[in-house]
Amino acid sequence: MINRELIRIKIVQLTYAYYQNGSKNMDNAEKELLFSLSKSYDLYNYLLELIIAITKEERLRIEVATQRAEREGTEMPNAKFAFNKFAVQLEENKMLNEFIENQKLTWDNDKEFIRKLCNQIEQSSAYNEYMASEENSFEADREIWRKLYKQLIQENEEIDSILEEKNLYWNDDKEIVDTFVLKTIKRFDPKNKSKQELLPEYKDMEDKDFACKLFRATILNADQYQHYMSETSRNWDFSRLAYMDVVIMQIAIAEMLTFPNIPVSVTINEYVDLAKLYSTPKSGGYINGMLDSIARYLIDSGKMMKAMEAQRQAHVAVPKPENNESNQK
Repeated sequence: MINRELIRIKIVQLTYAYYQNGSKNMDNAEKELLFSLSKSYDLYNYLLELIIAITKEERLRIEVATQRAEREGTEMPNAKFAFNKFAVQLEENKMLNEFIENQKLTWDNDKEFIRKLCNQIEQSSAYNEYMASEENSFEADREIWRKLYKQLIQENEEIDSILEEKNLYWNDDKEIVDTFVLKTIKRFDPKNKSKQELLPEYKDMEDKDFACKLFRATILNADQYQHYMSETSRNWDFSRLAYMDVVIMQIAIAEMLTFPNIPVSVTINEYVDLAKLYSTPKSGGYINGMLDSIARYLIDSGKMMKAMEAQRQAHVAVPKPENNESNQK
């Protein structure tokens, strides 16, 4: 589940923190990185568990409504959603139940929020169309949960607040973890029953090695990488660069030099996107130009044995960085 996009985000955050906290202990910093990544996997399981918490609340509602219908002799409630086939399979999932048992993470202390979310679900058009439909298939049951997750859980500020209170590592994780939850819902197959595999923490050890190697290269070769930056920014004072810009470019240079199989354009595009997210409004354009210039400098000087893609052969104008005093190095 932990992919390179998430790894890059964590390394930006942890590299920034490494310089800010002043401890400068590389081993501890690396442990913090791996711990932070493991908490992202916890969040993935915890959000899957939210589906079960909602389902259990719906069953309680059906139980109360059934008792009322029996007393009053009225029509029995529709239990279709409360016993949704996908949700039942997820509830029985061995991997998820093992996580719940080991981590002791539940939604039990957020019952008021669960009730509120159930009310929102029951008022949604997707839910009402599902309940009115005569279709009774696993595919339909799985699809309603995919729709509800996208509409009511994926961008939910109240969930964001709850998660932030539970774990600070989850502040920036949910957006990308949501995509993995949706992918998991889509992958569920009734033939697998309780043995349906969830996404693994790492696809393979290569991604975990990528995280450690990139982080160590970023920190241990900082002086050399910053020298490359200063060599390609002679038109202004290097010290005026926003601090986060320096951190992001430092990581990008580490990736270009440490991983020969990752194309230059992929690295540049990834860190330009991160600059737009974490630094100043103009940082994306500036870092795009700077990294392009640095890559050409590294190739021309024989320090990097990679080819520049055709679309990056032409010189990219480097805009002047913002003099953002609050982000100064």
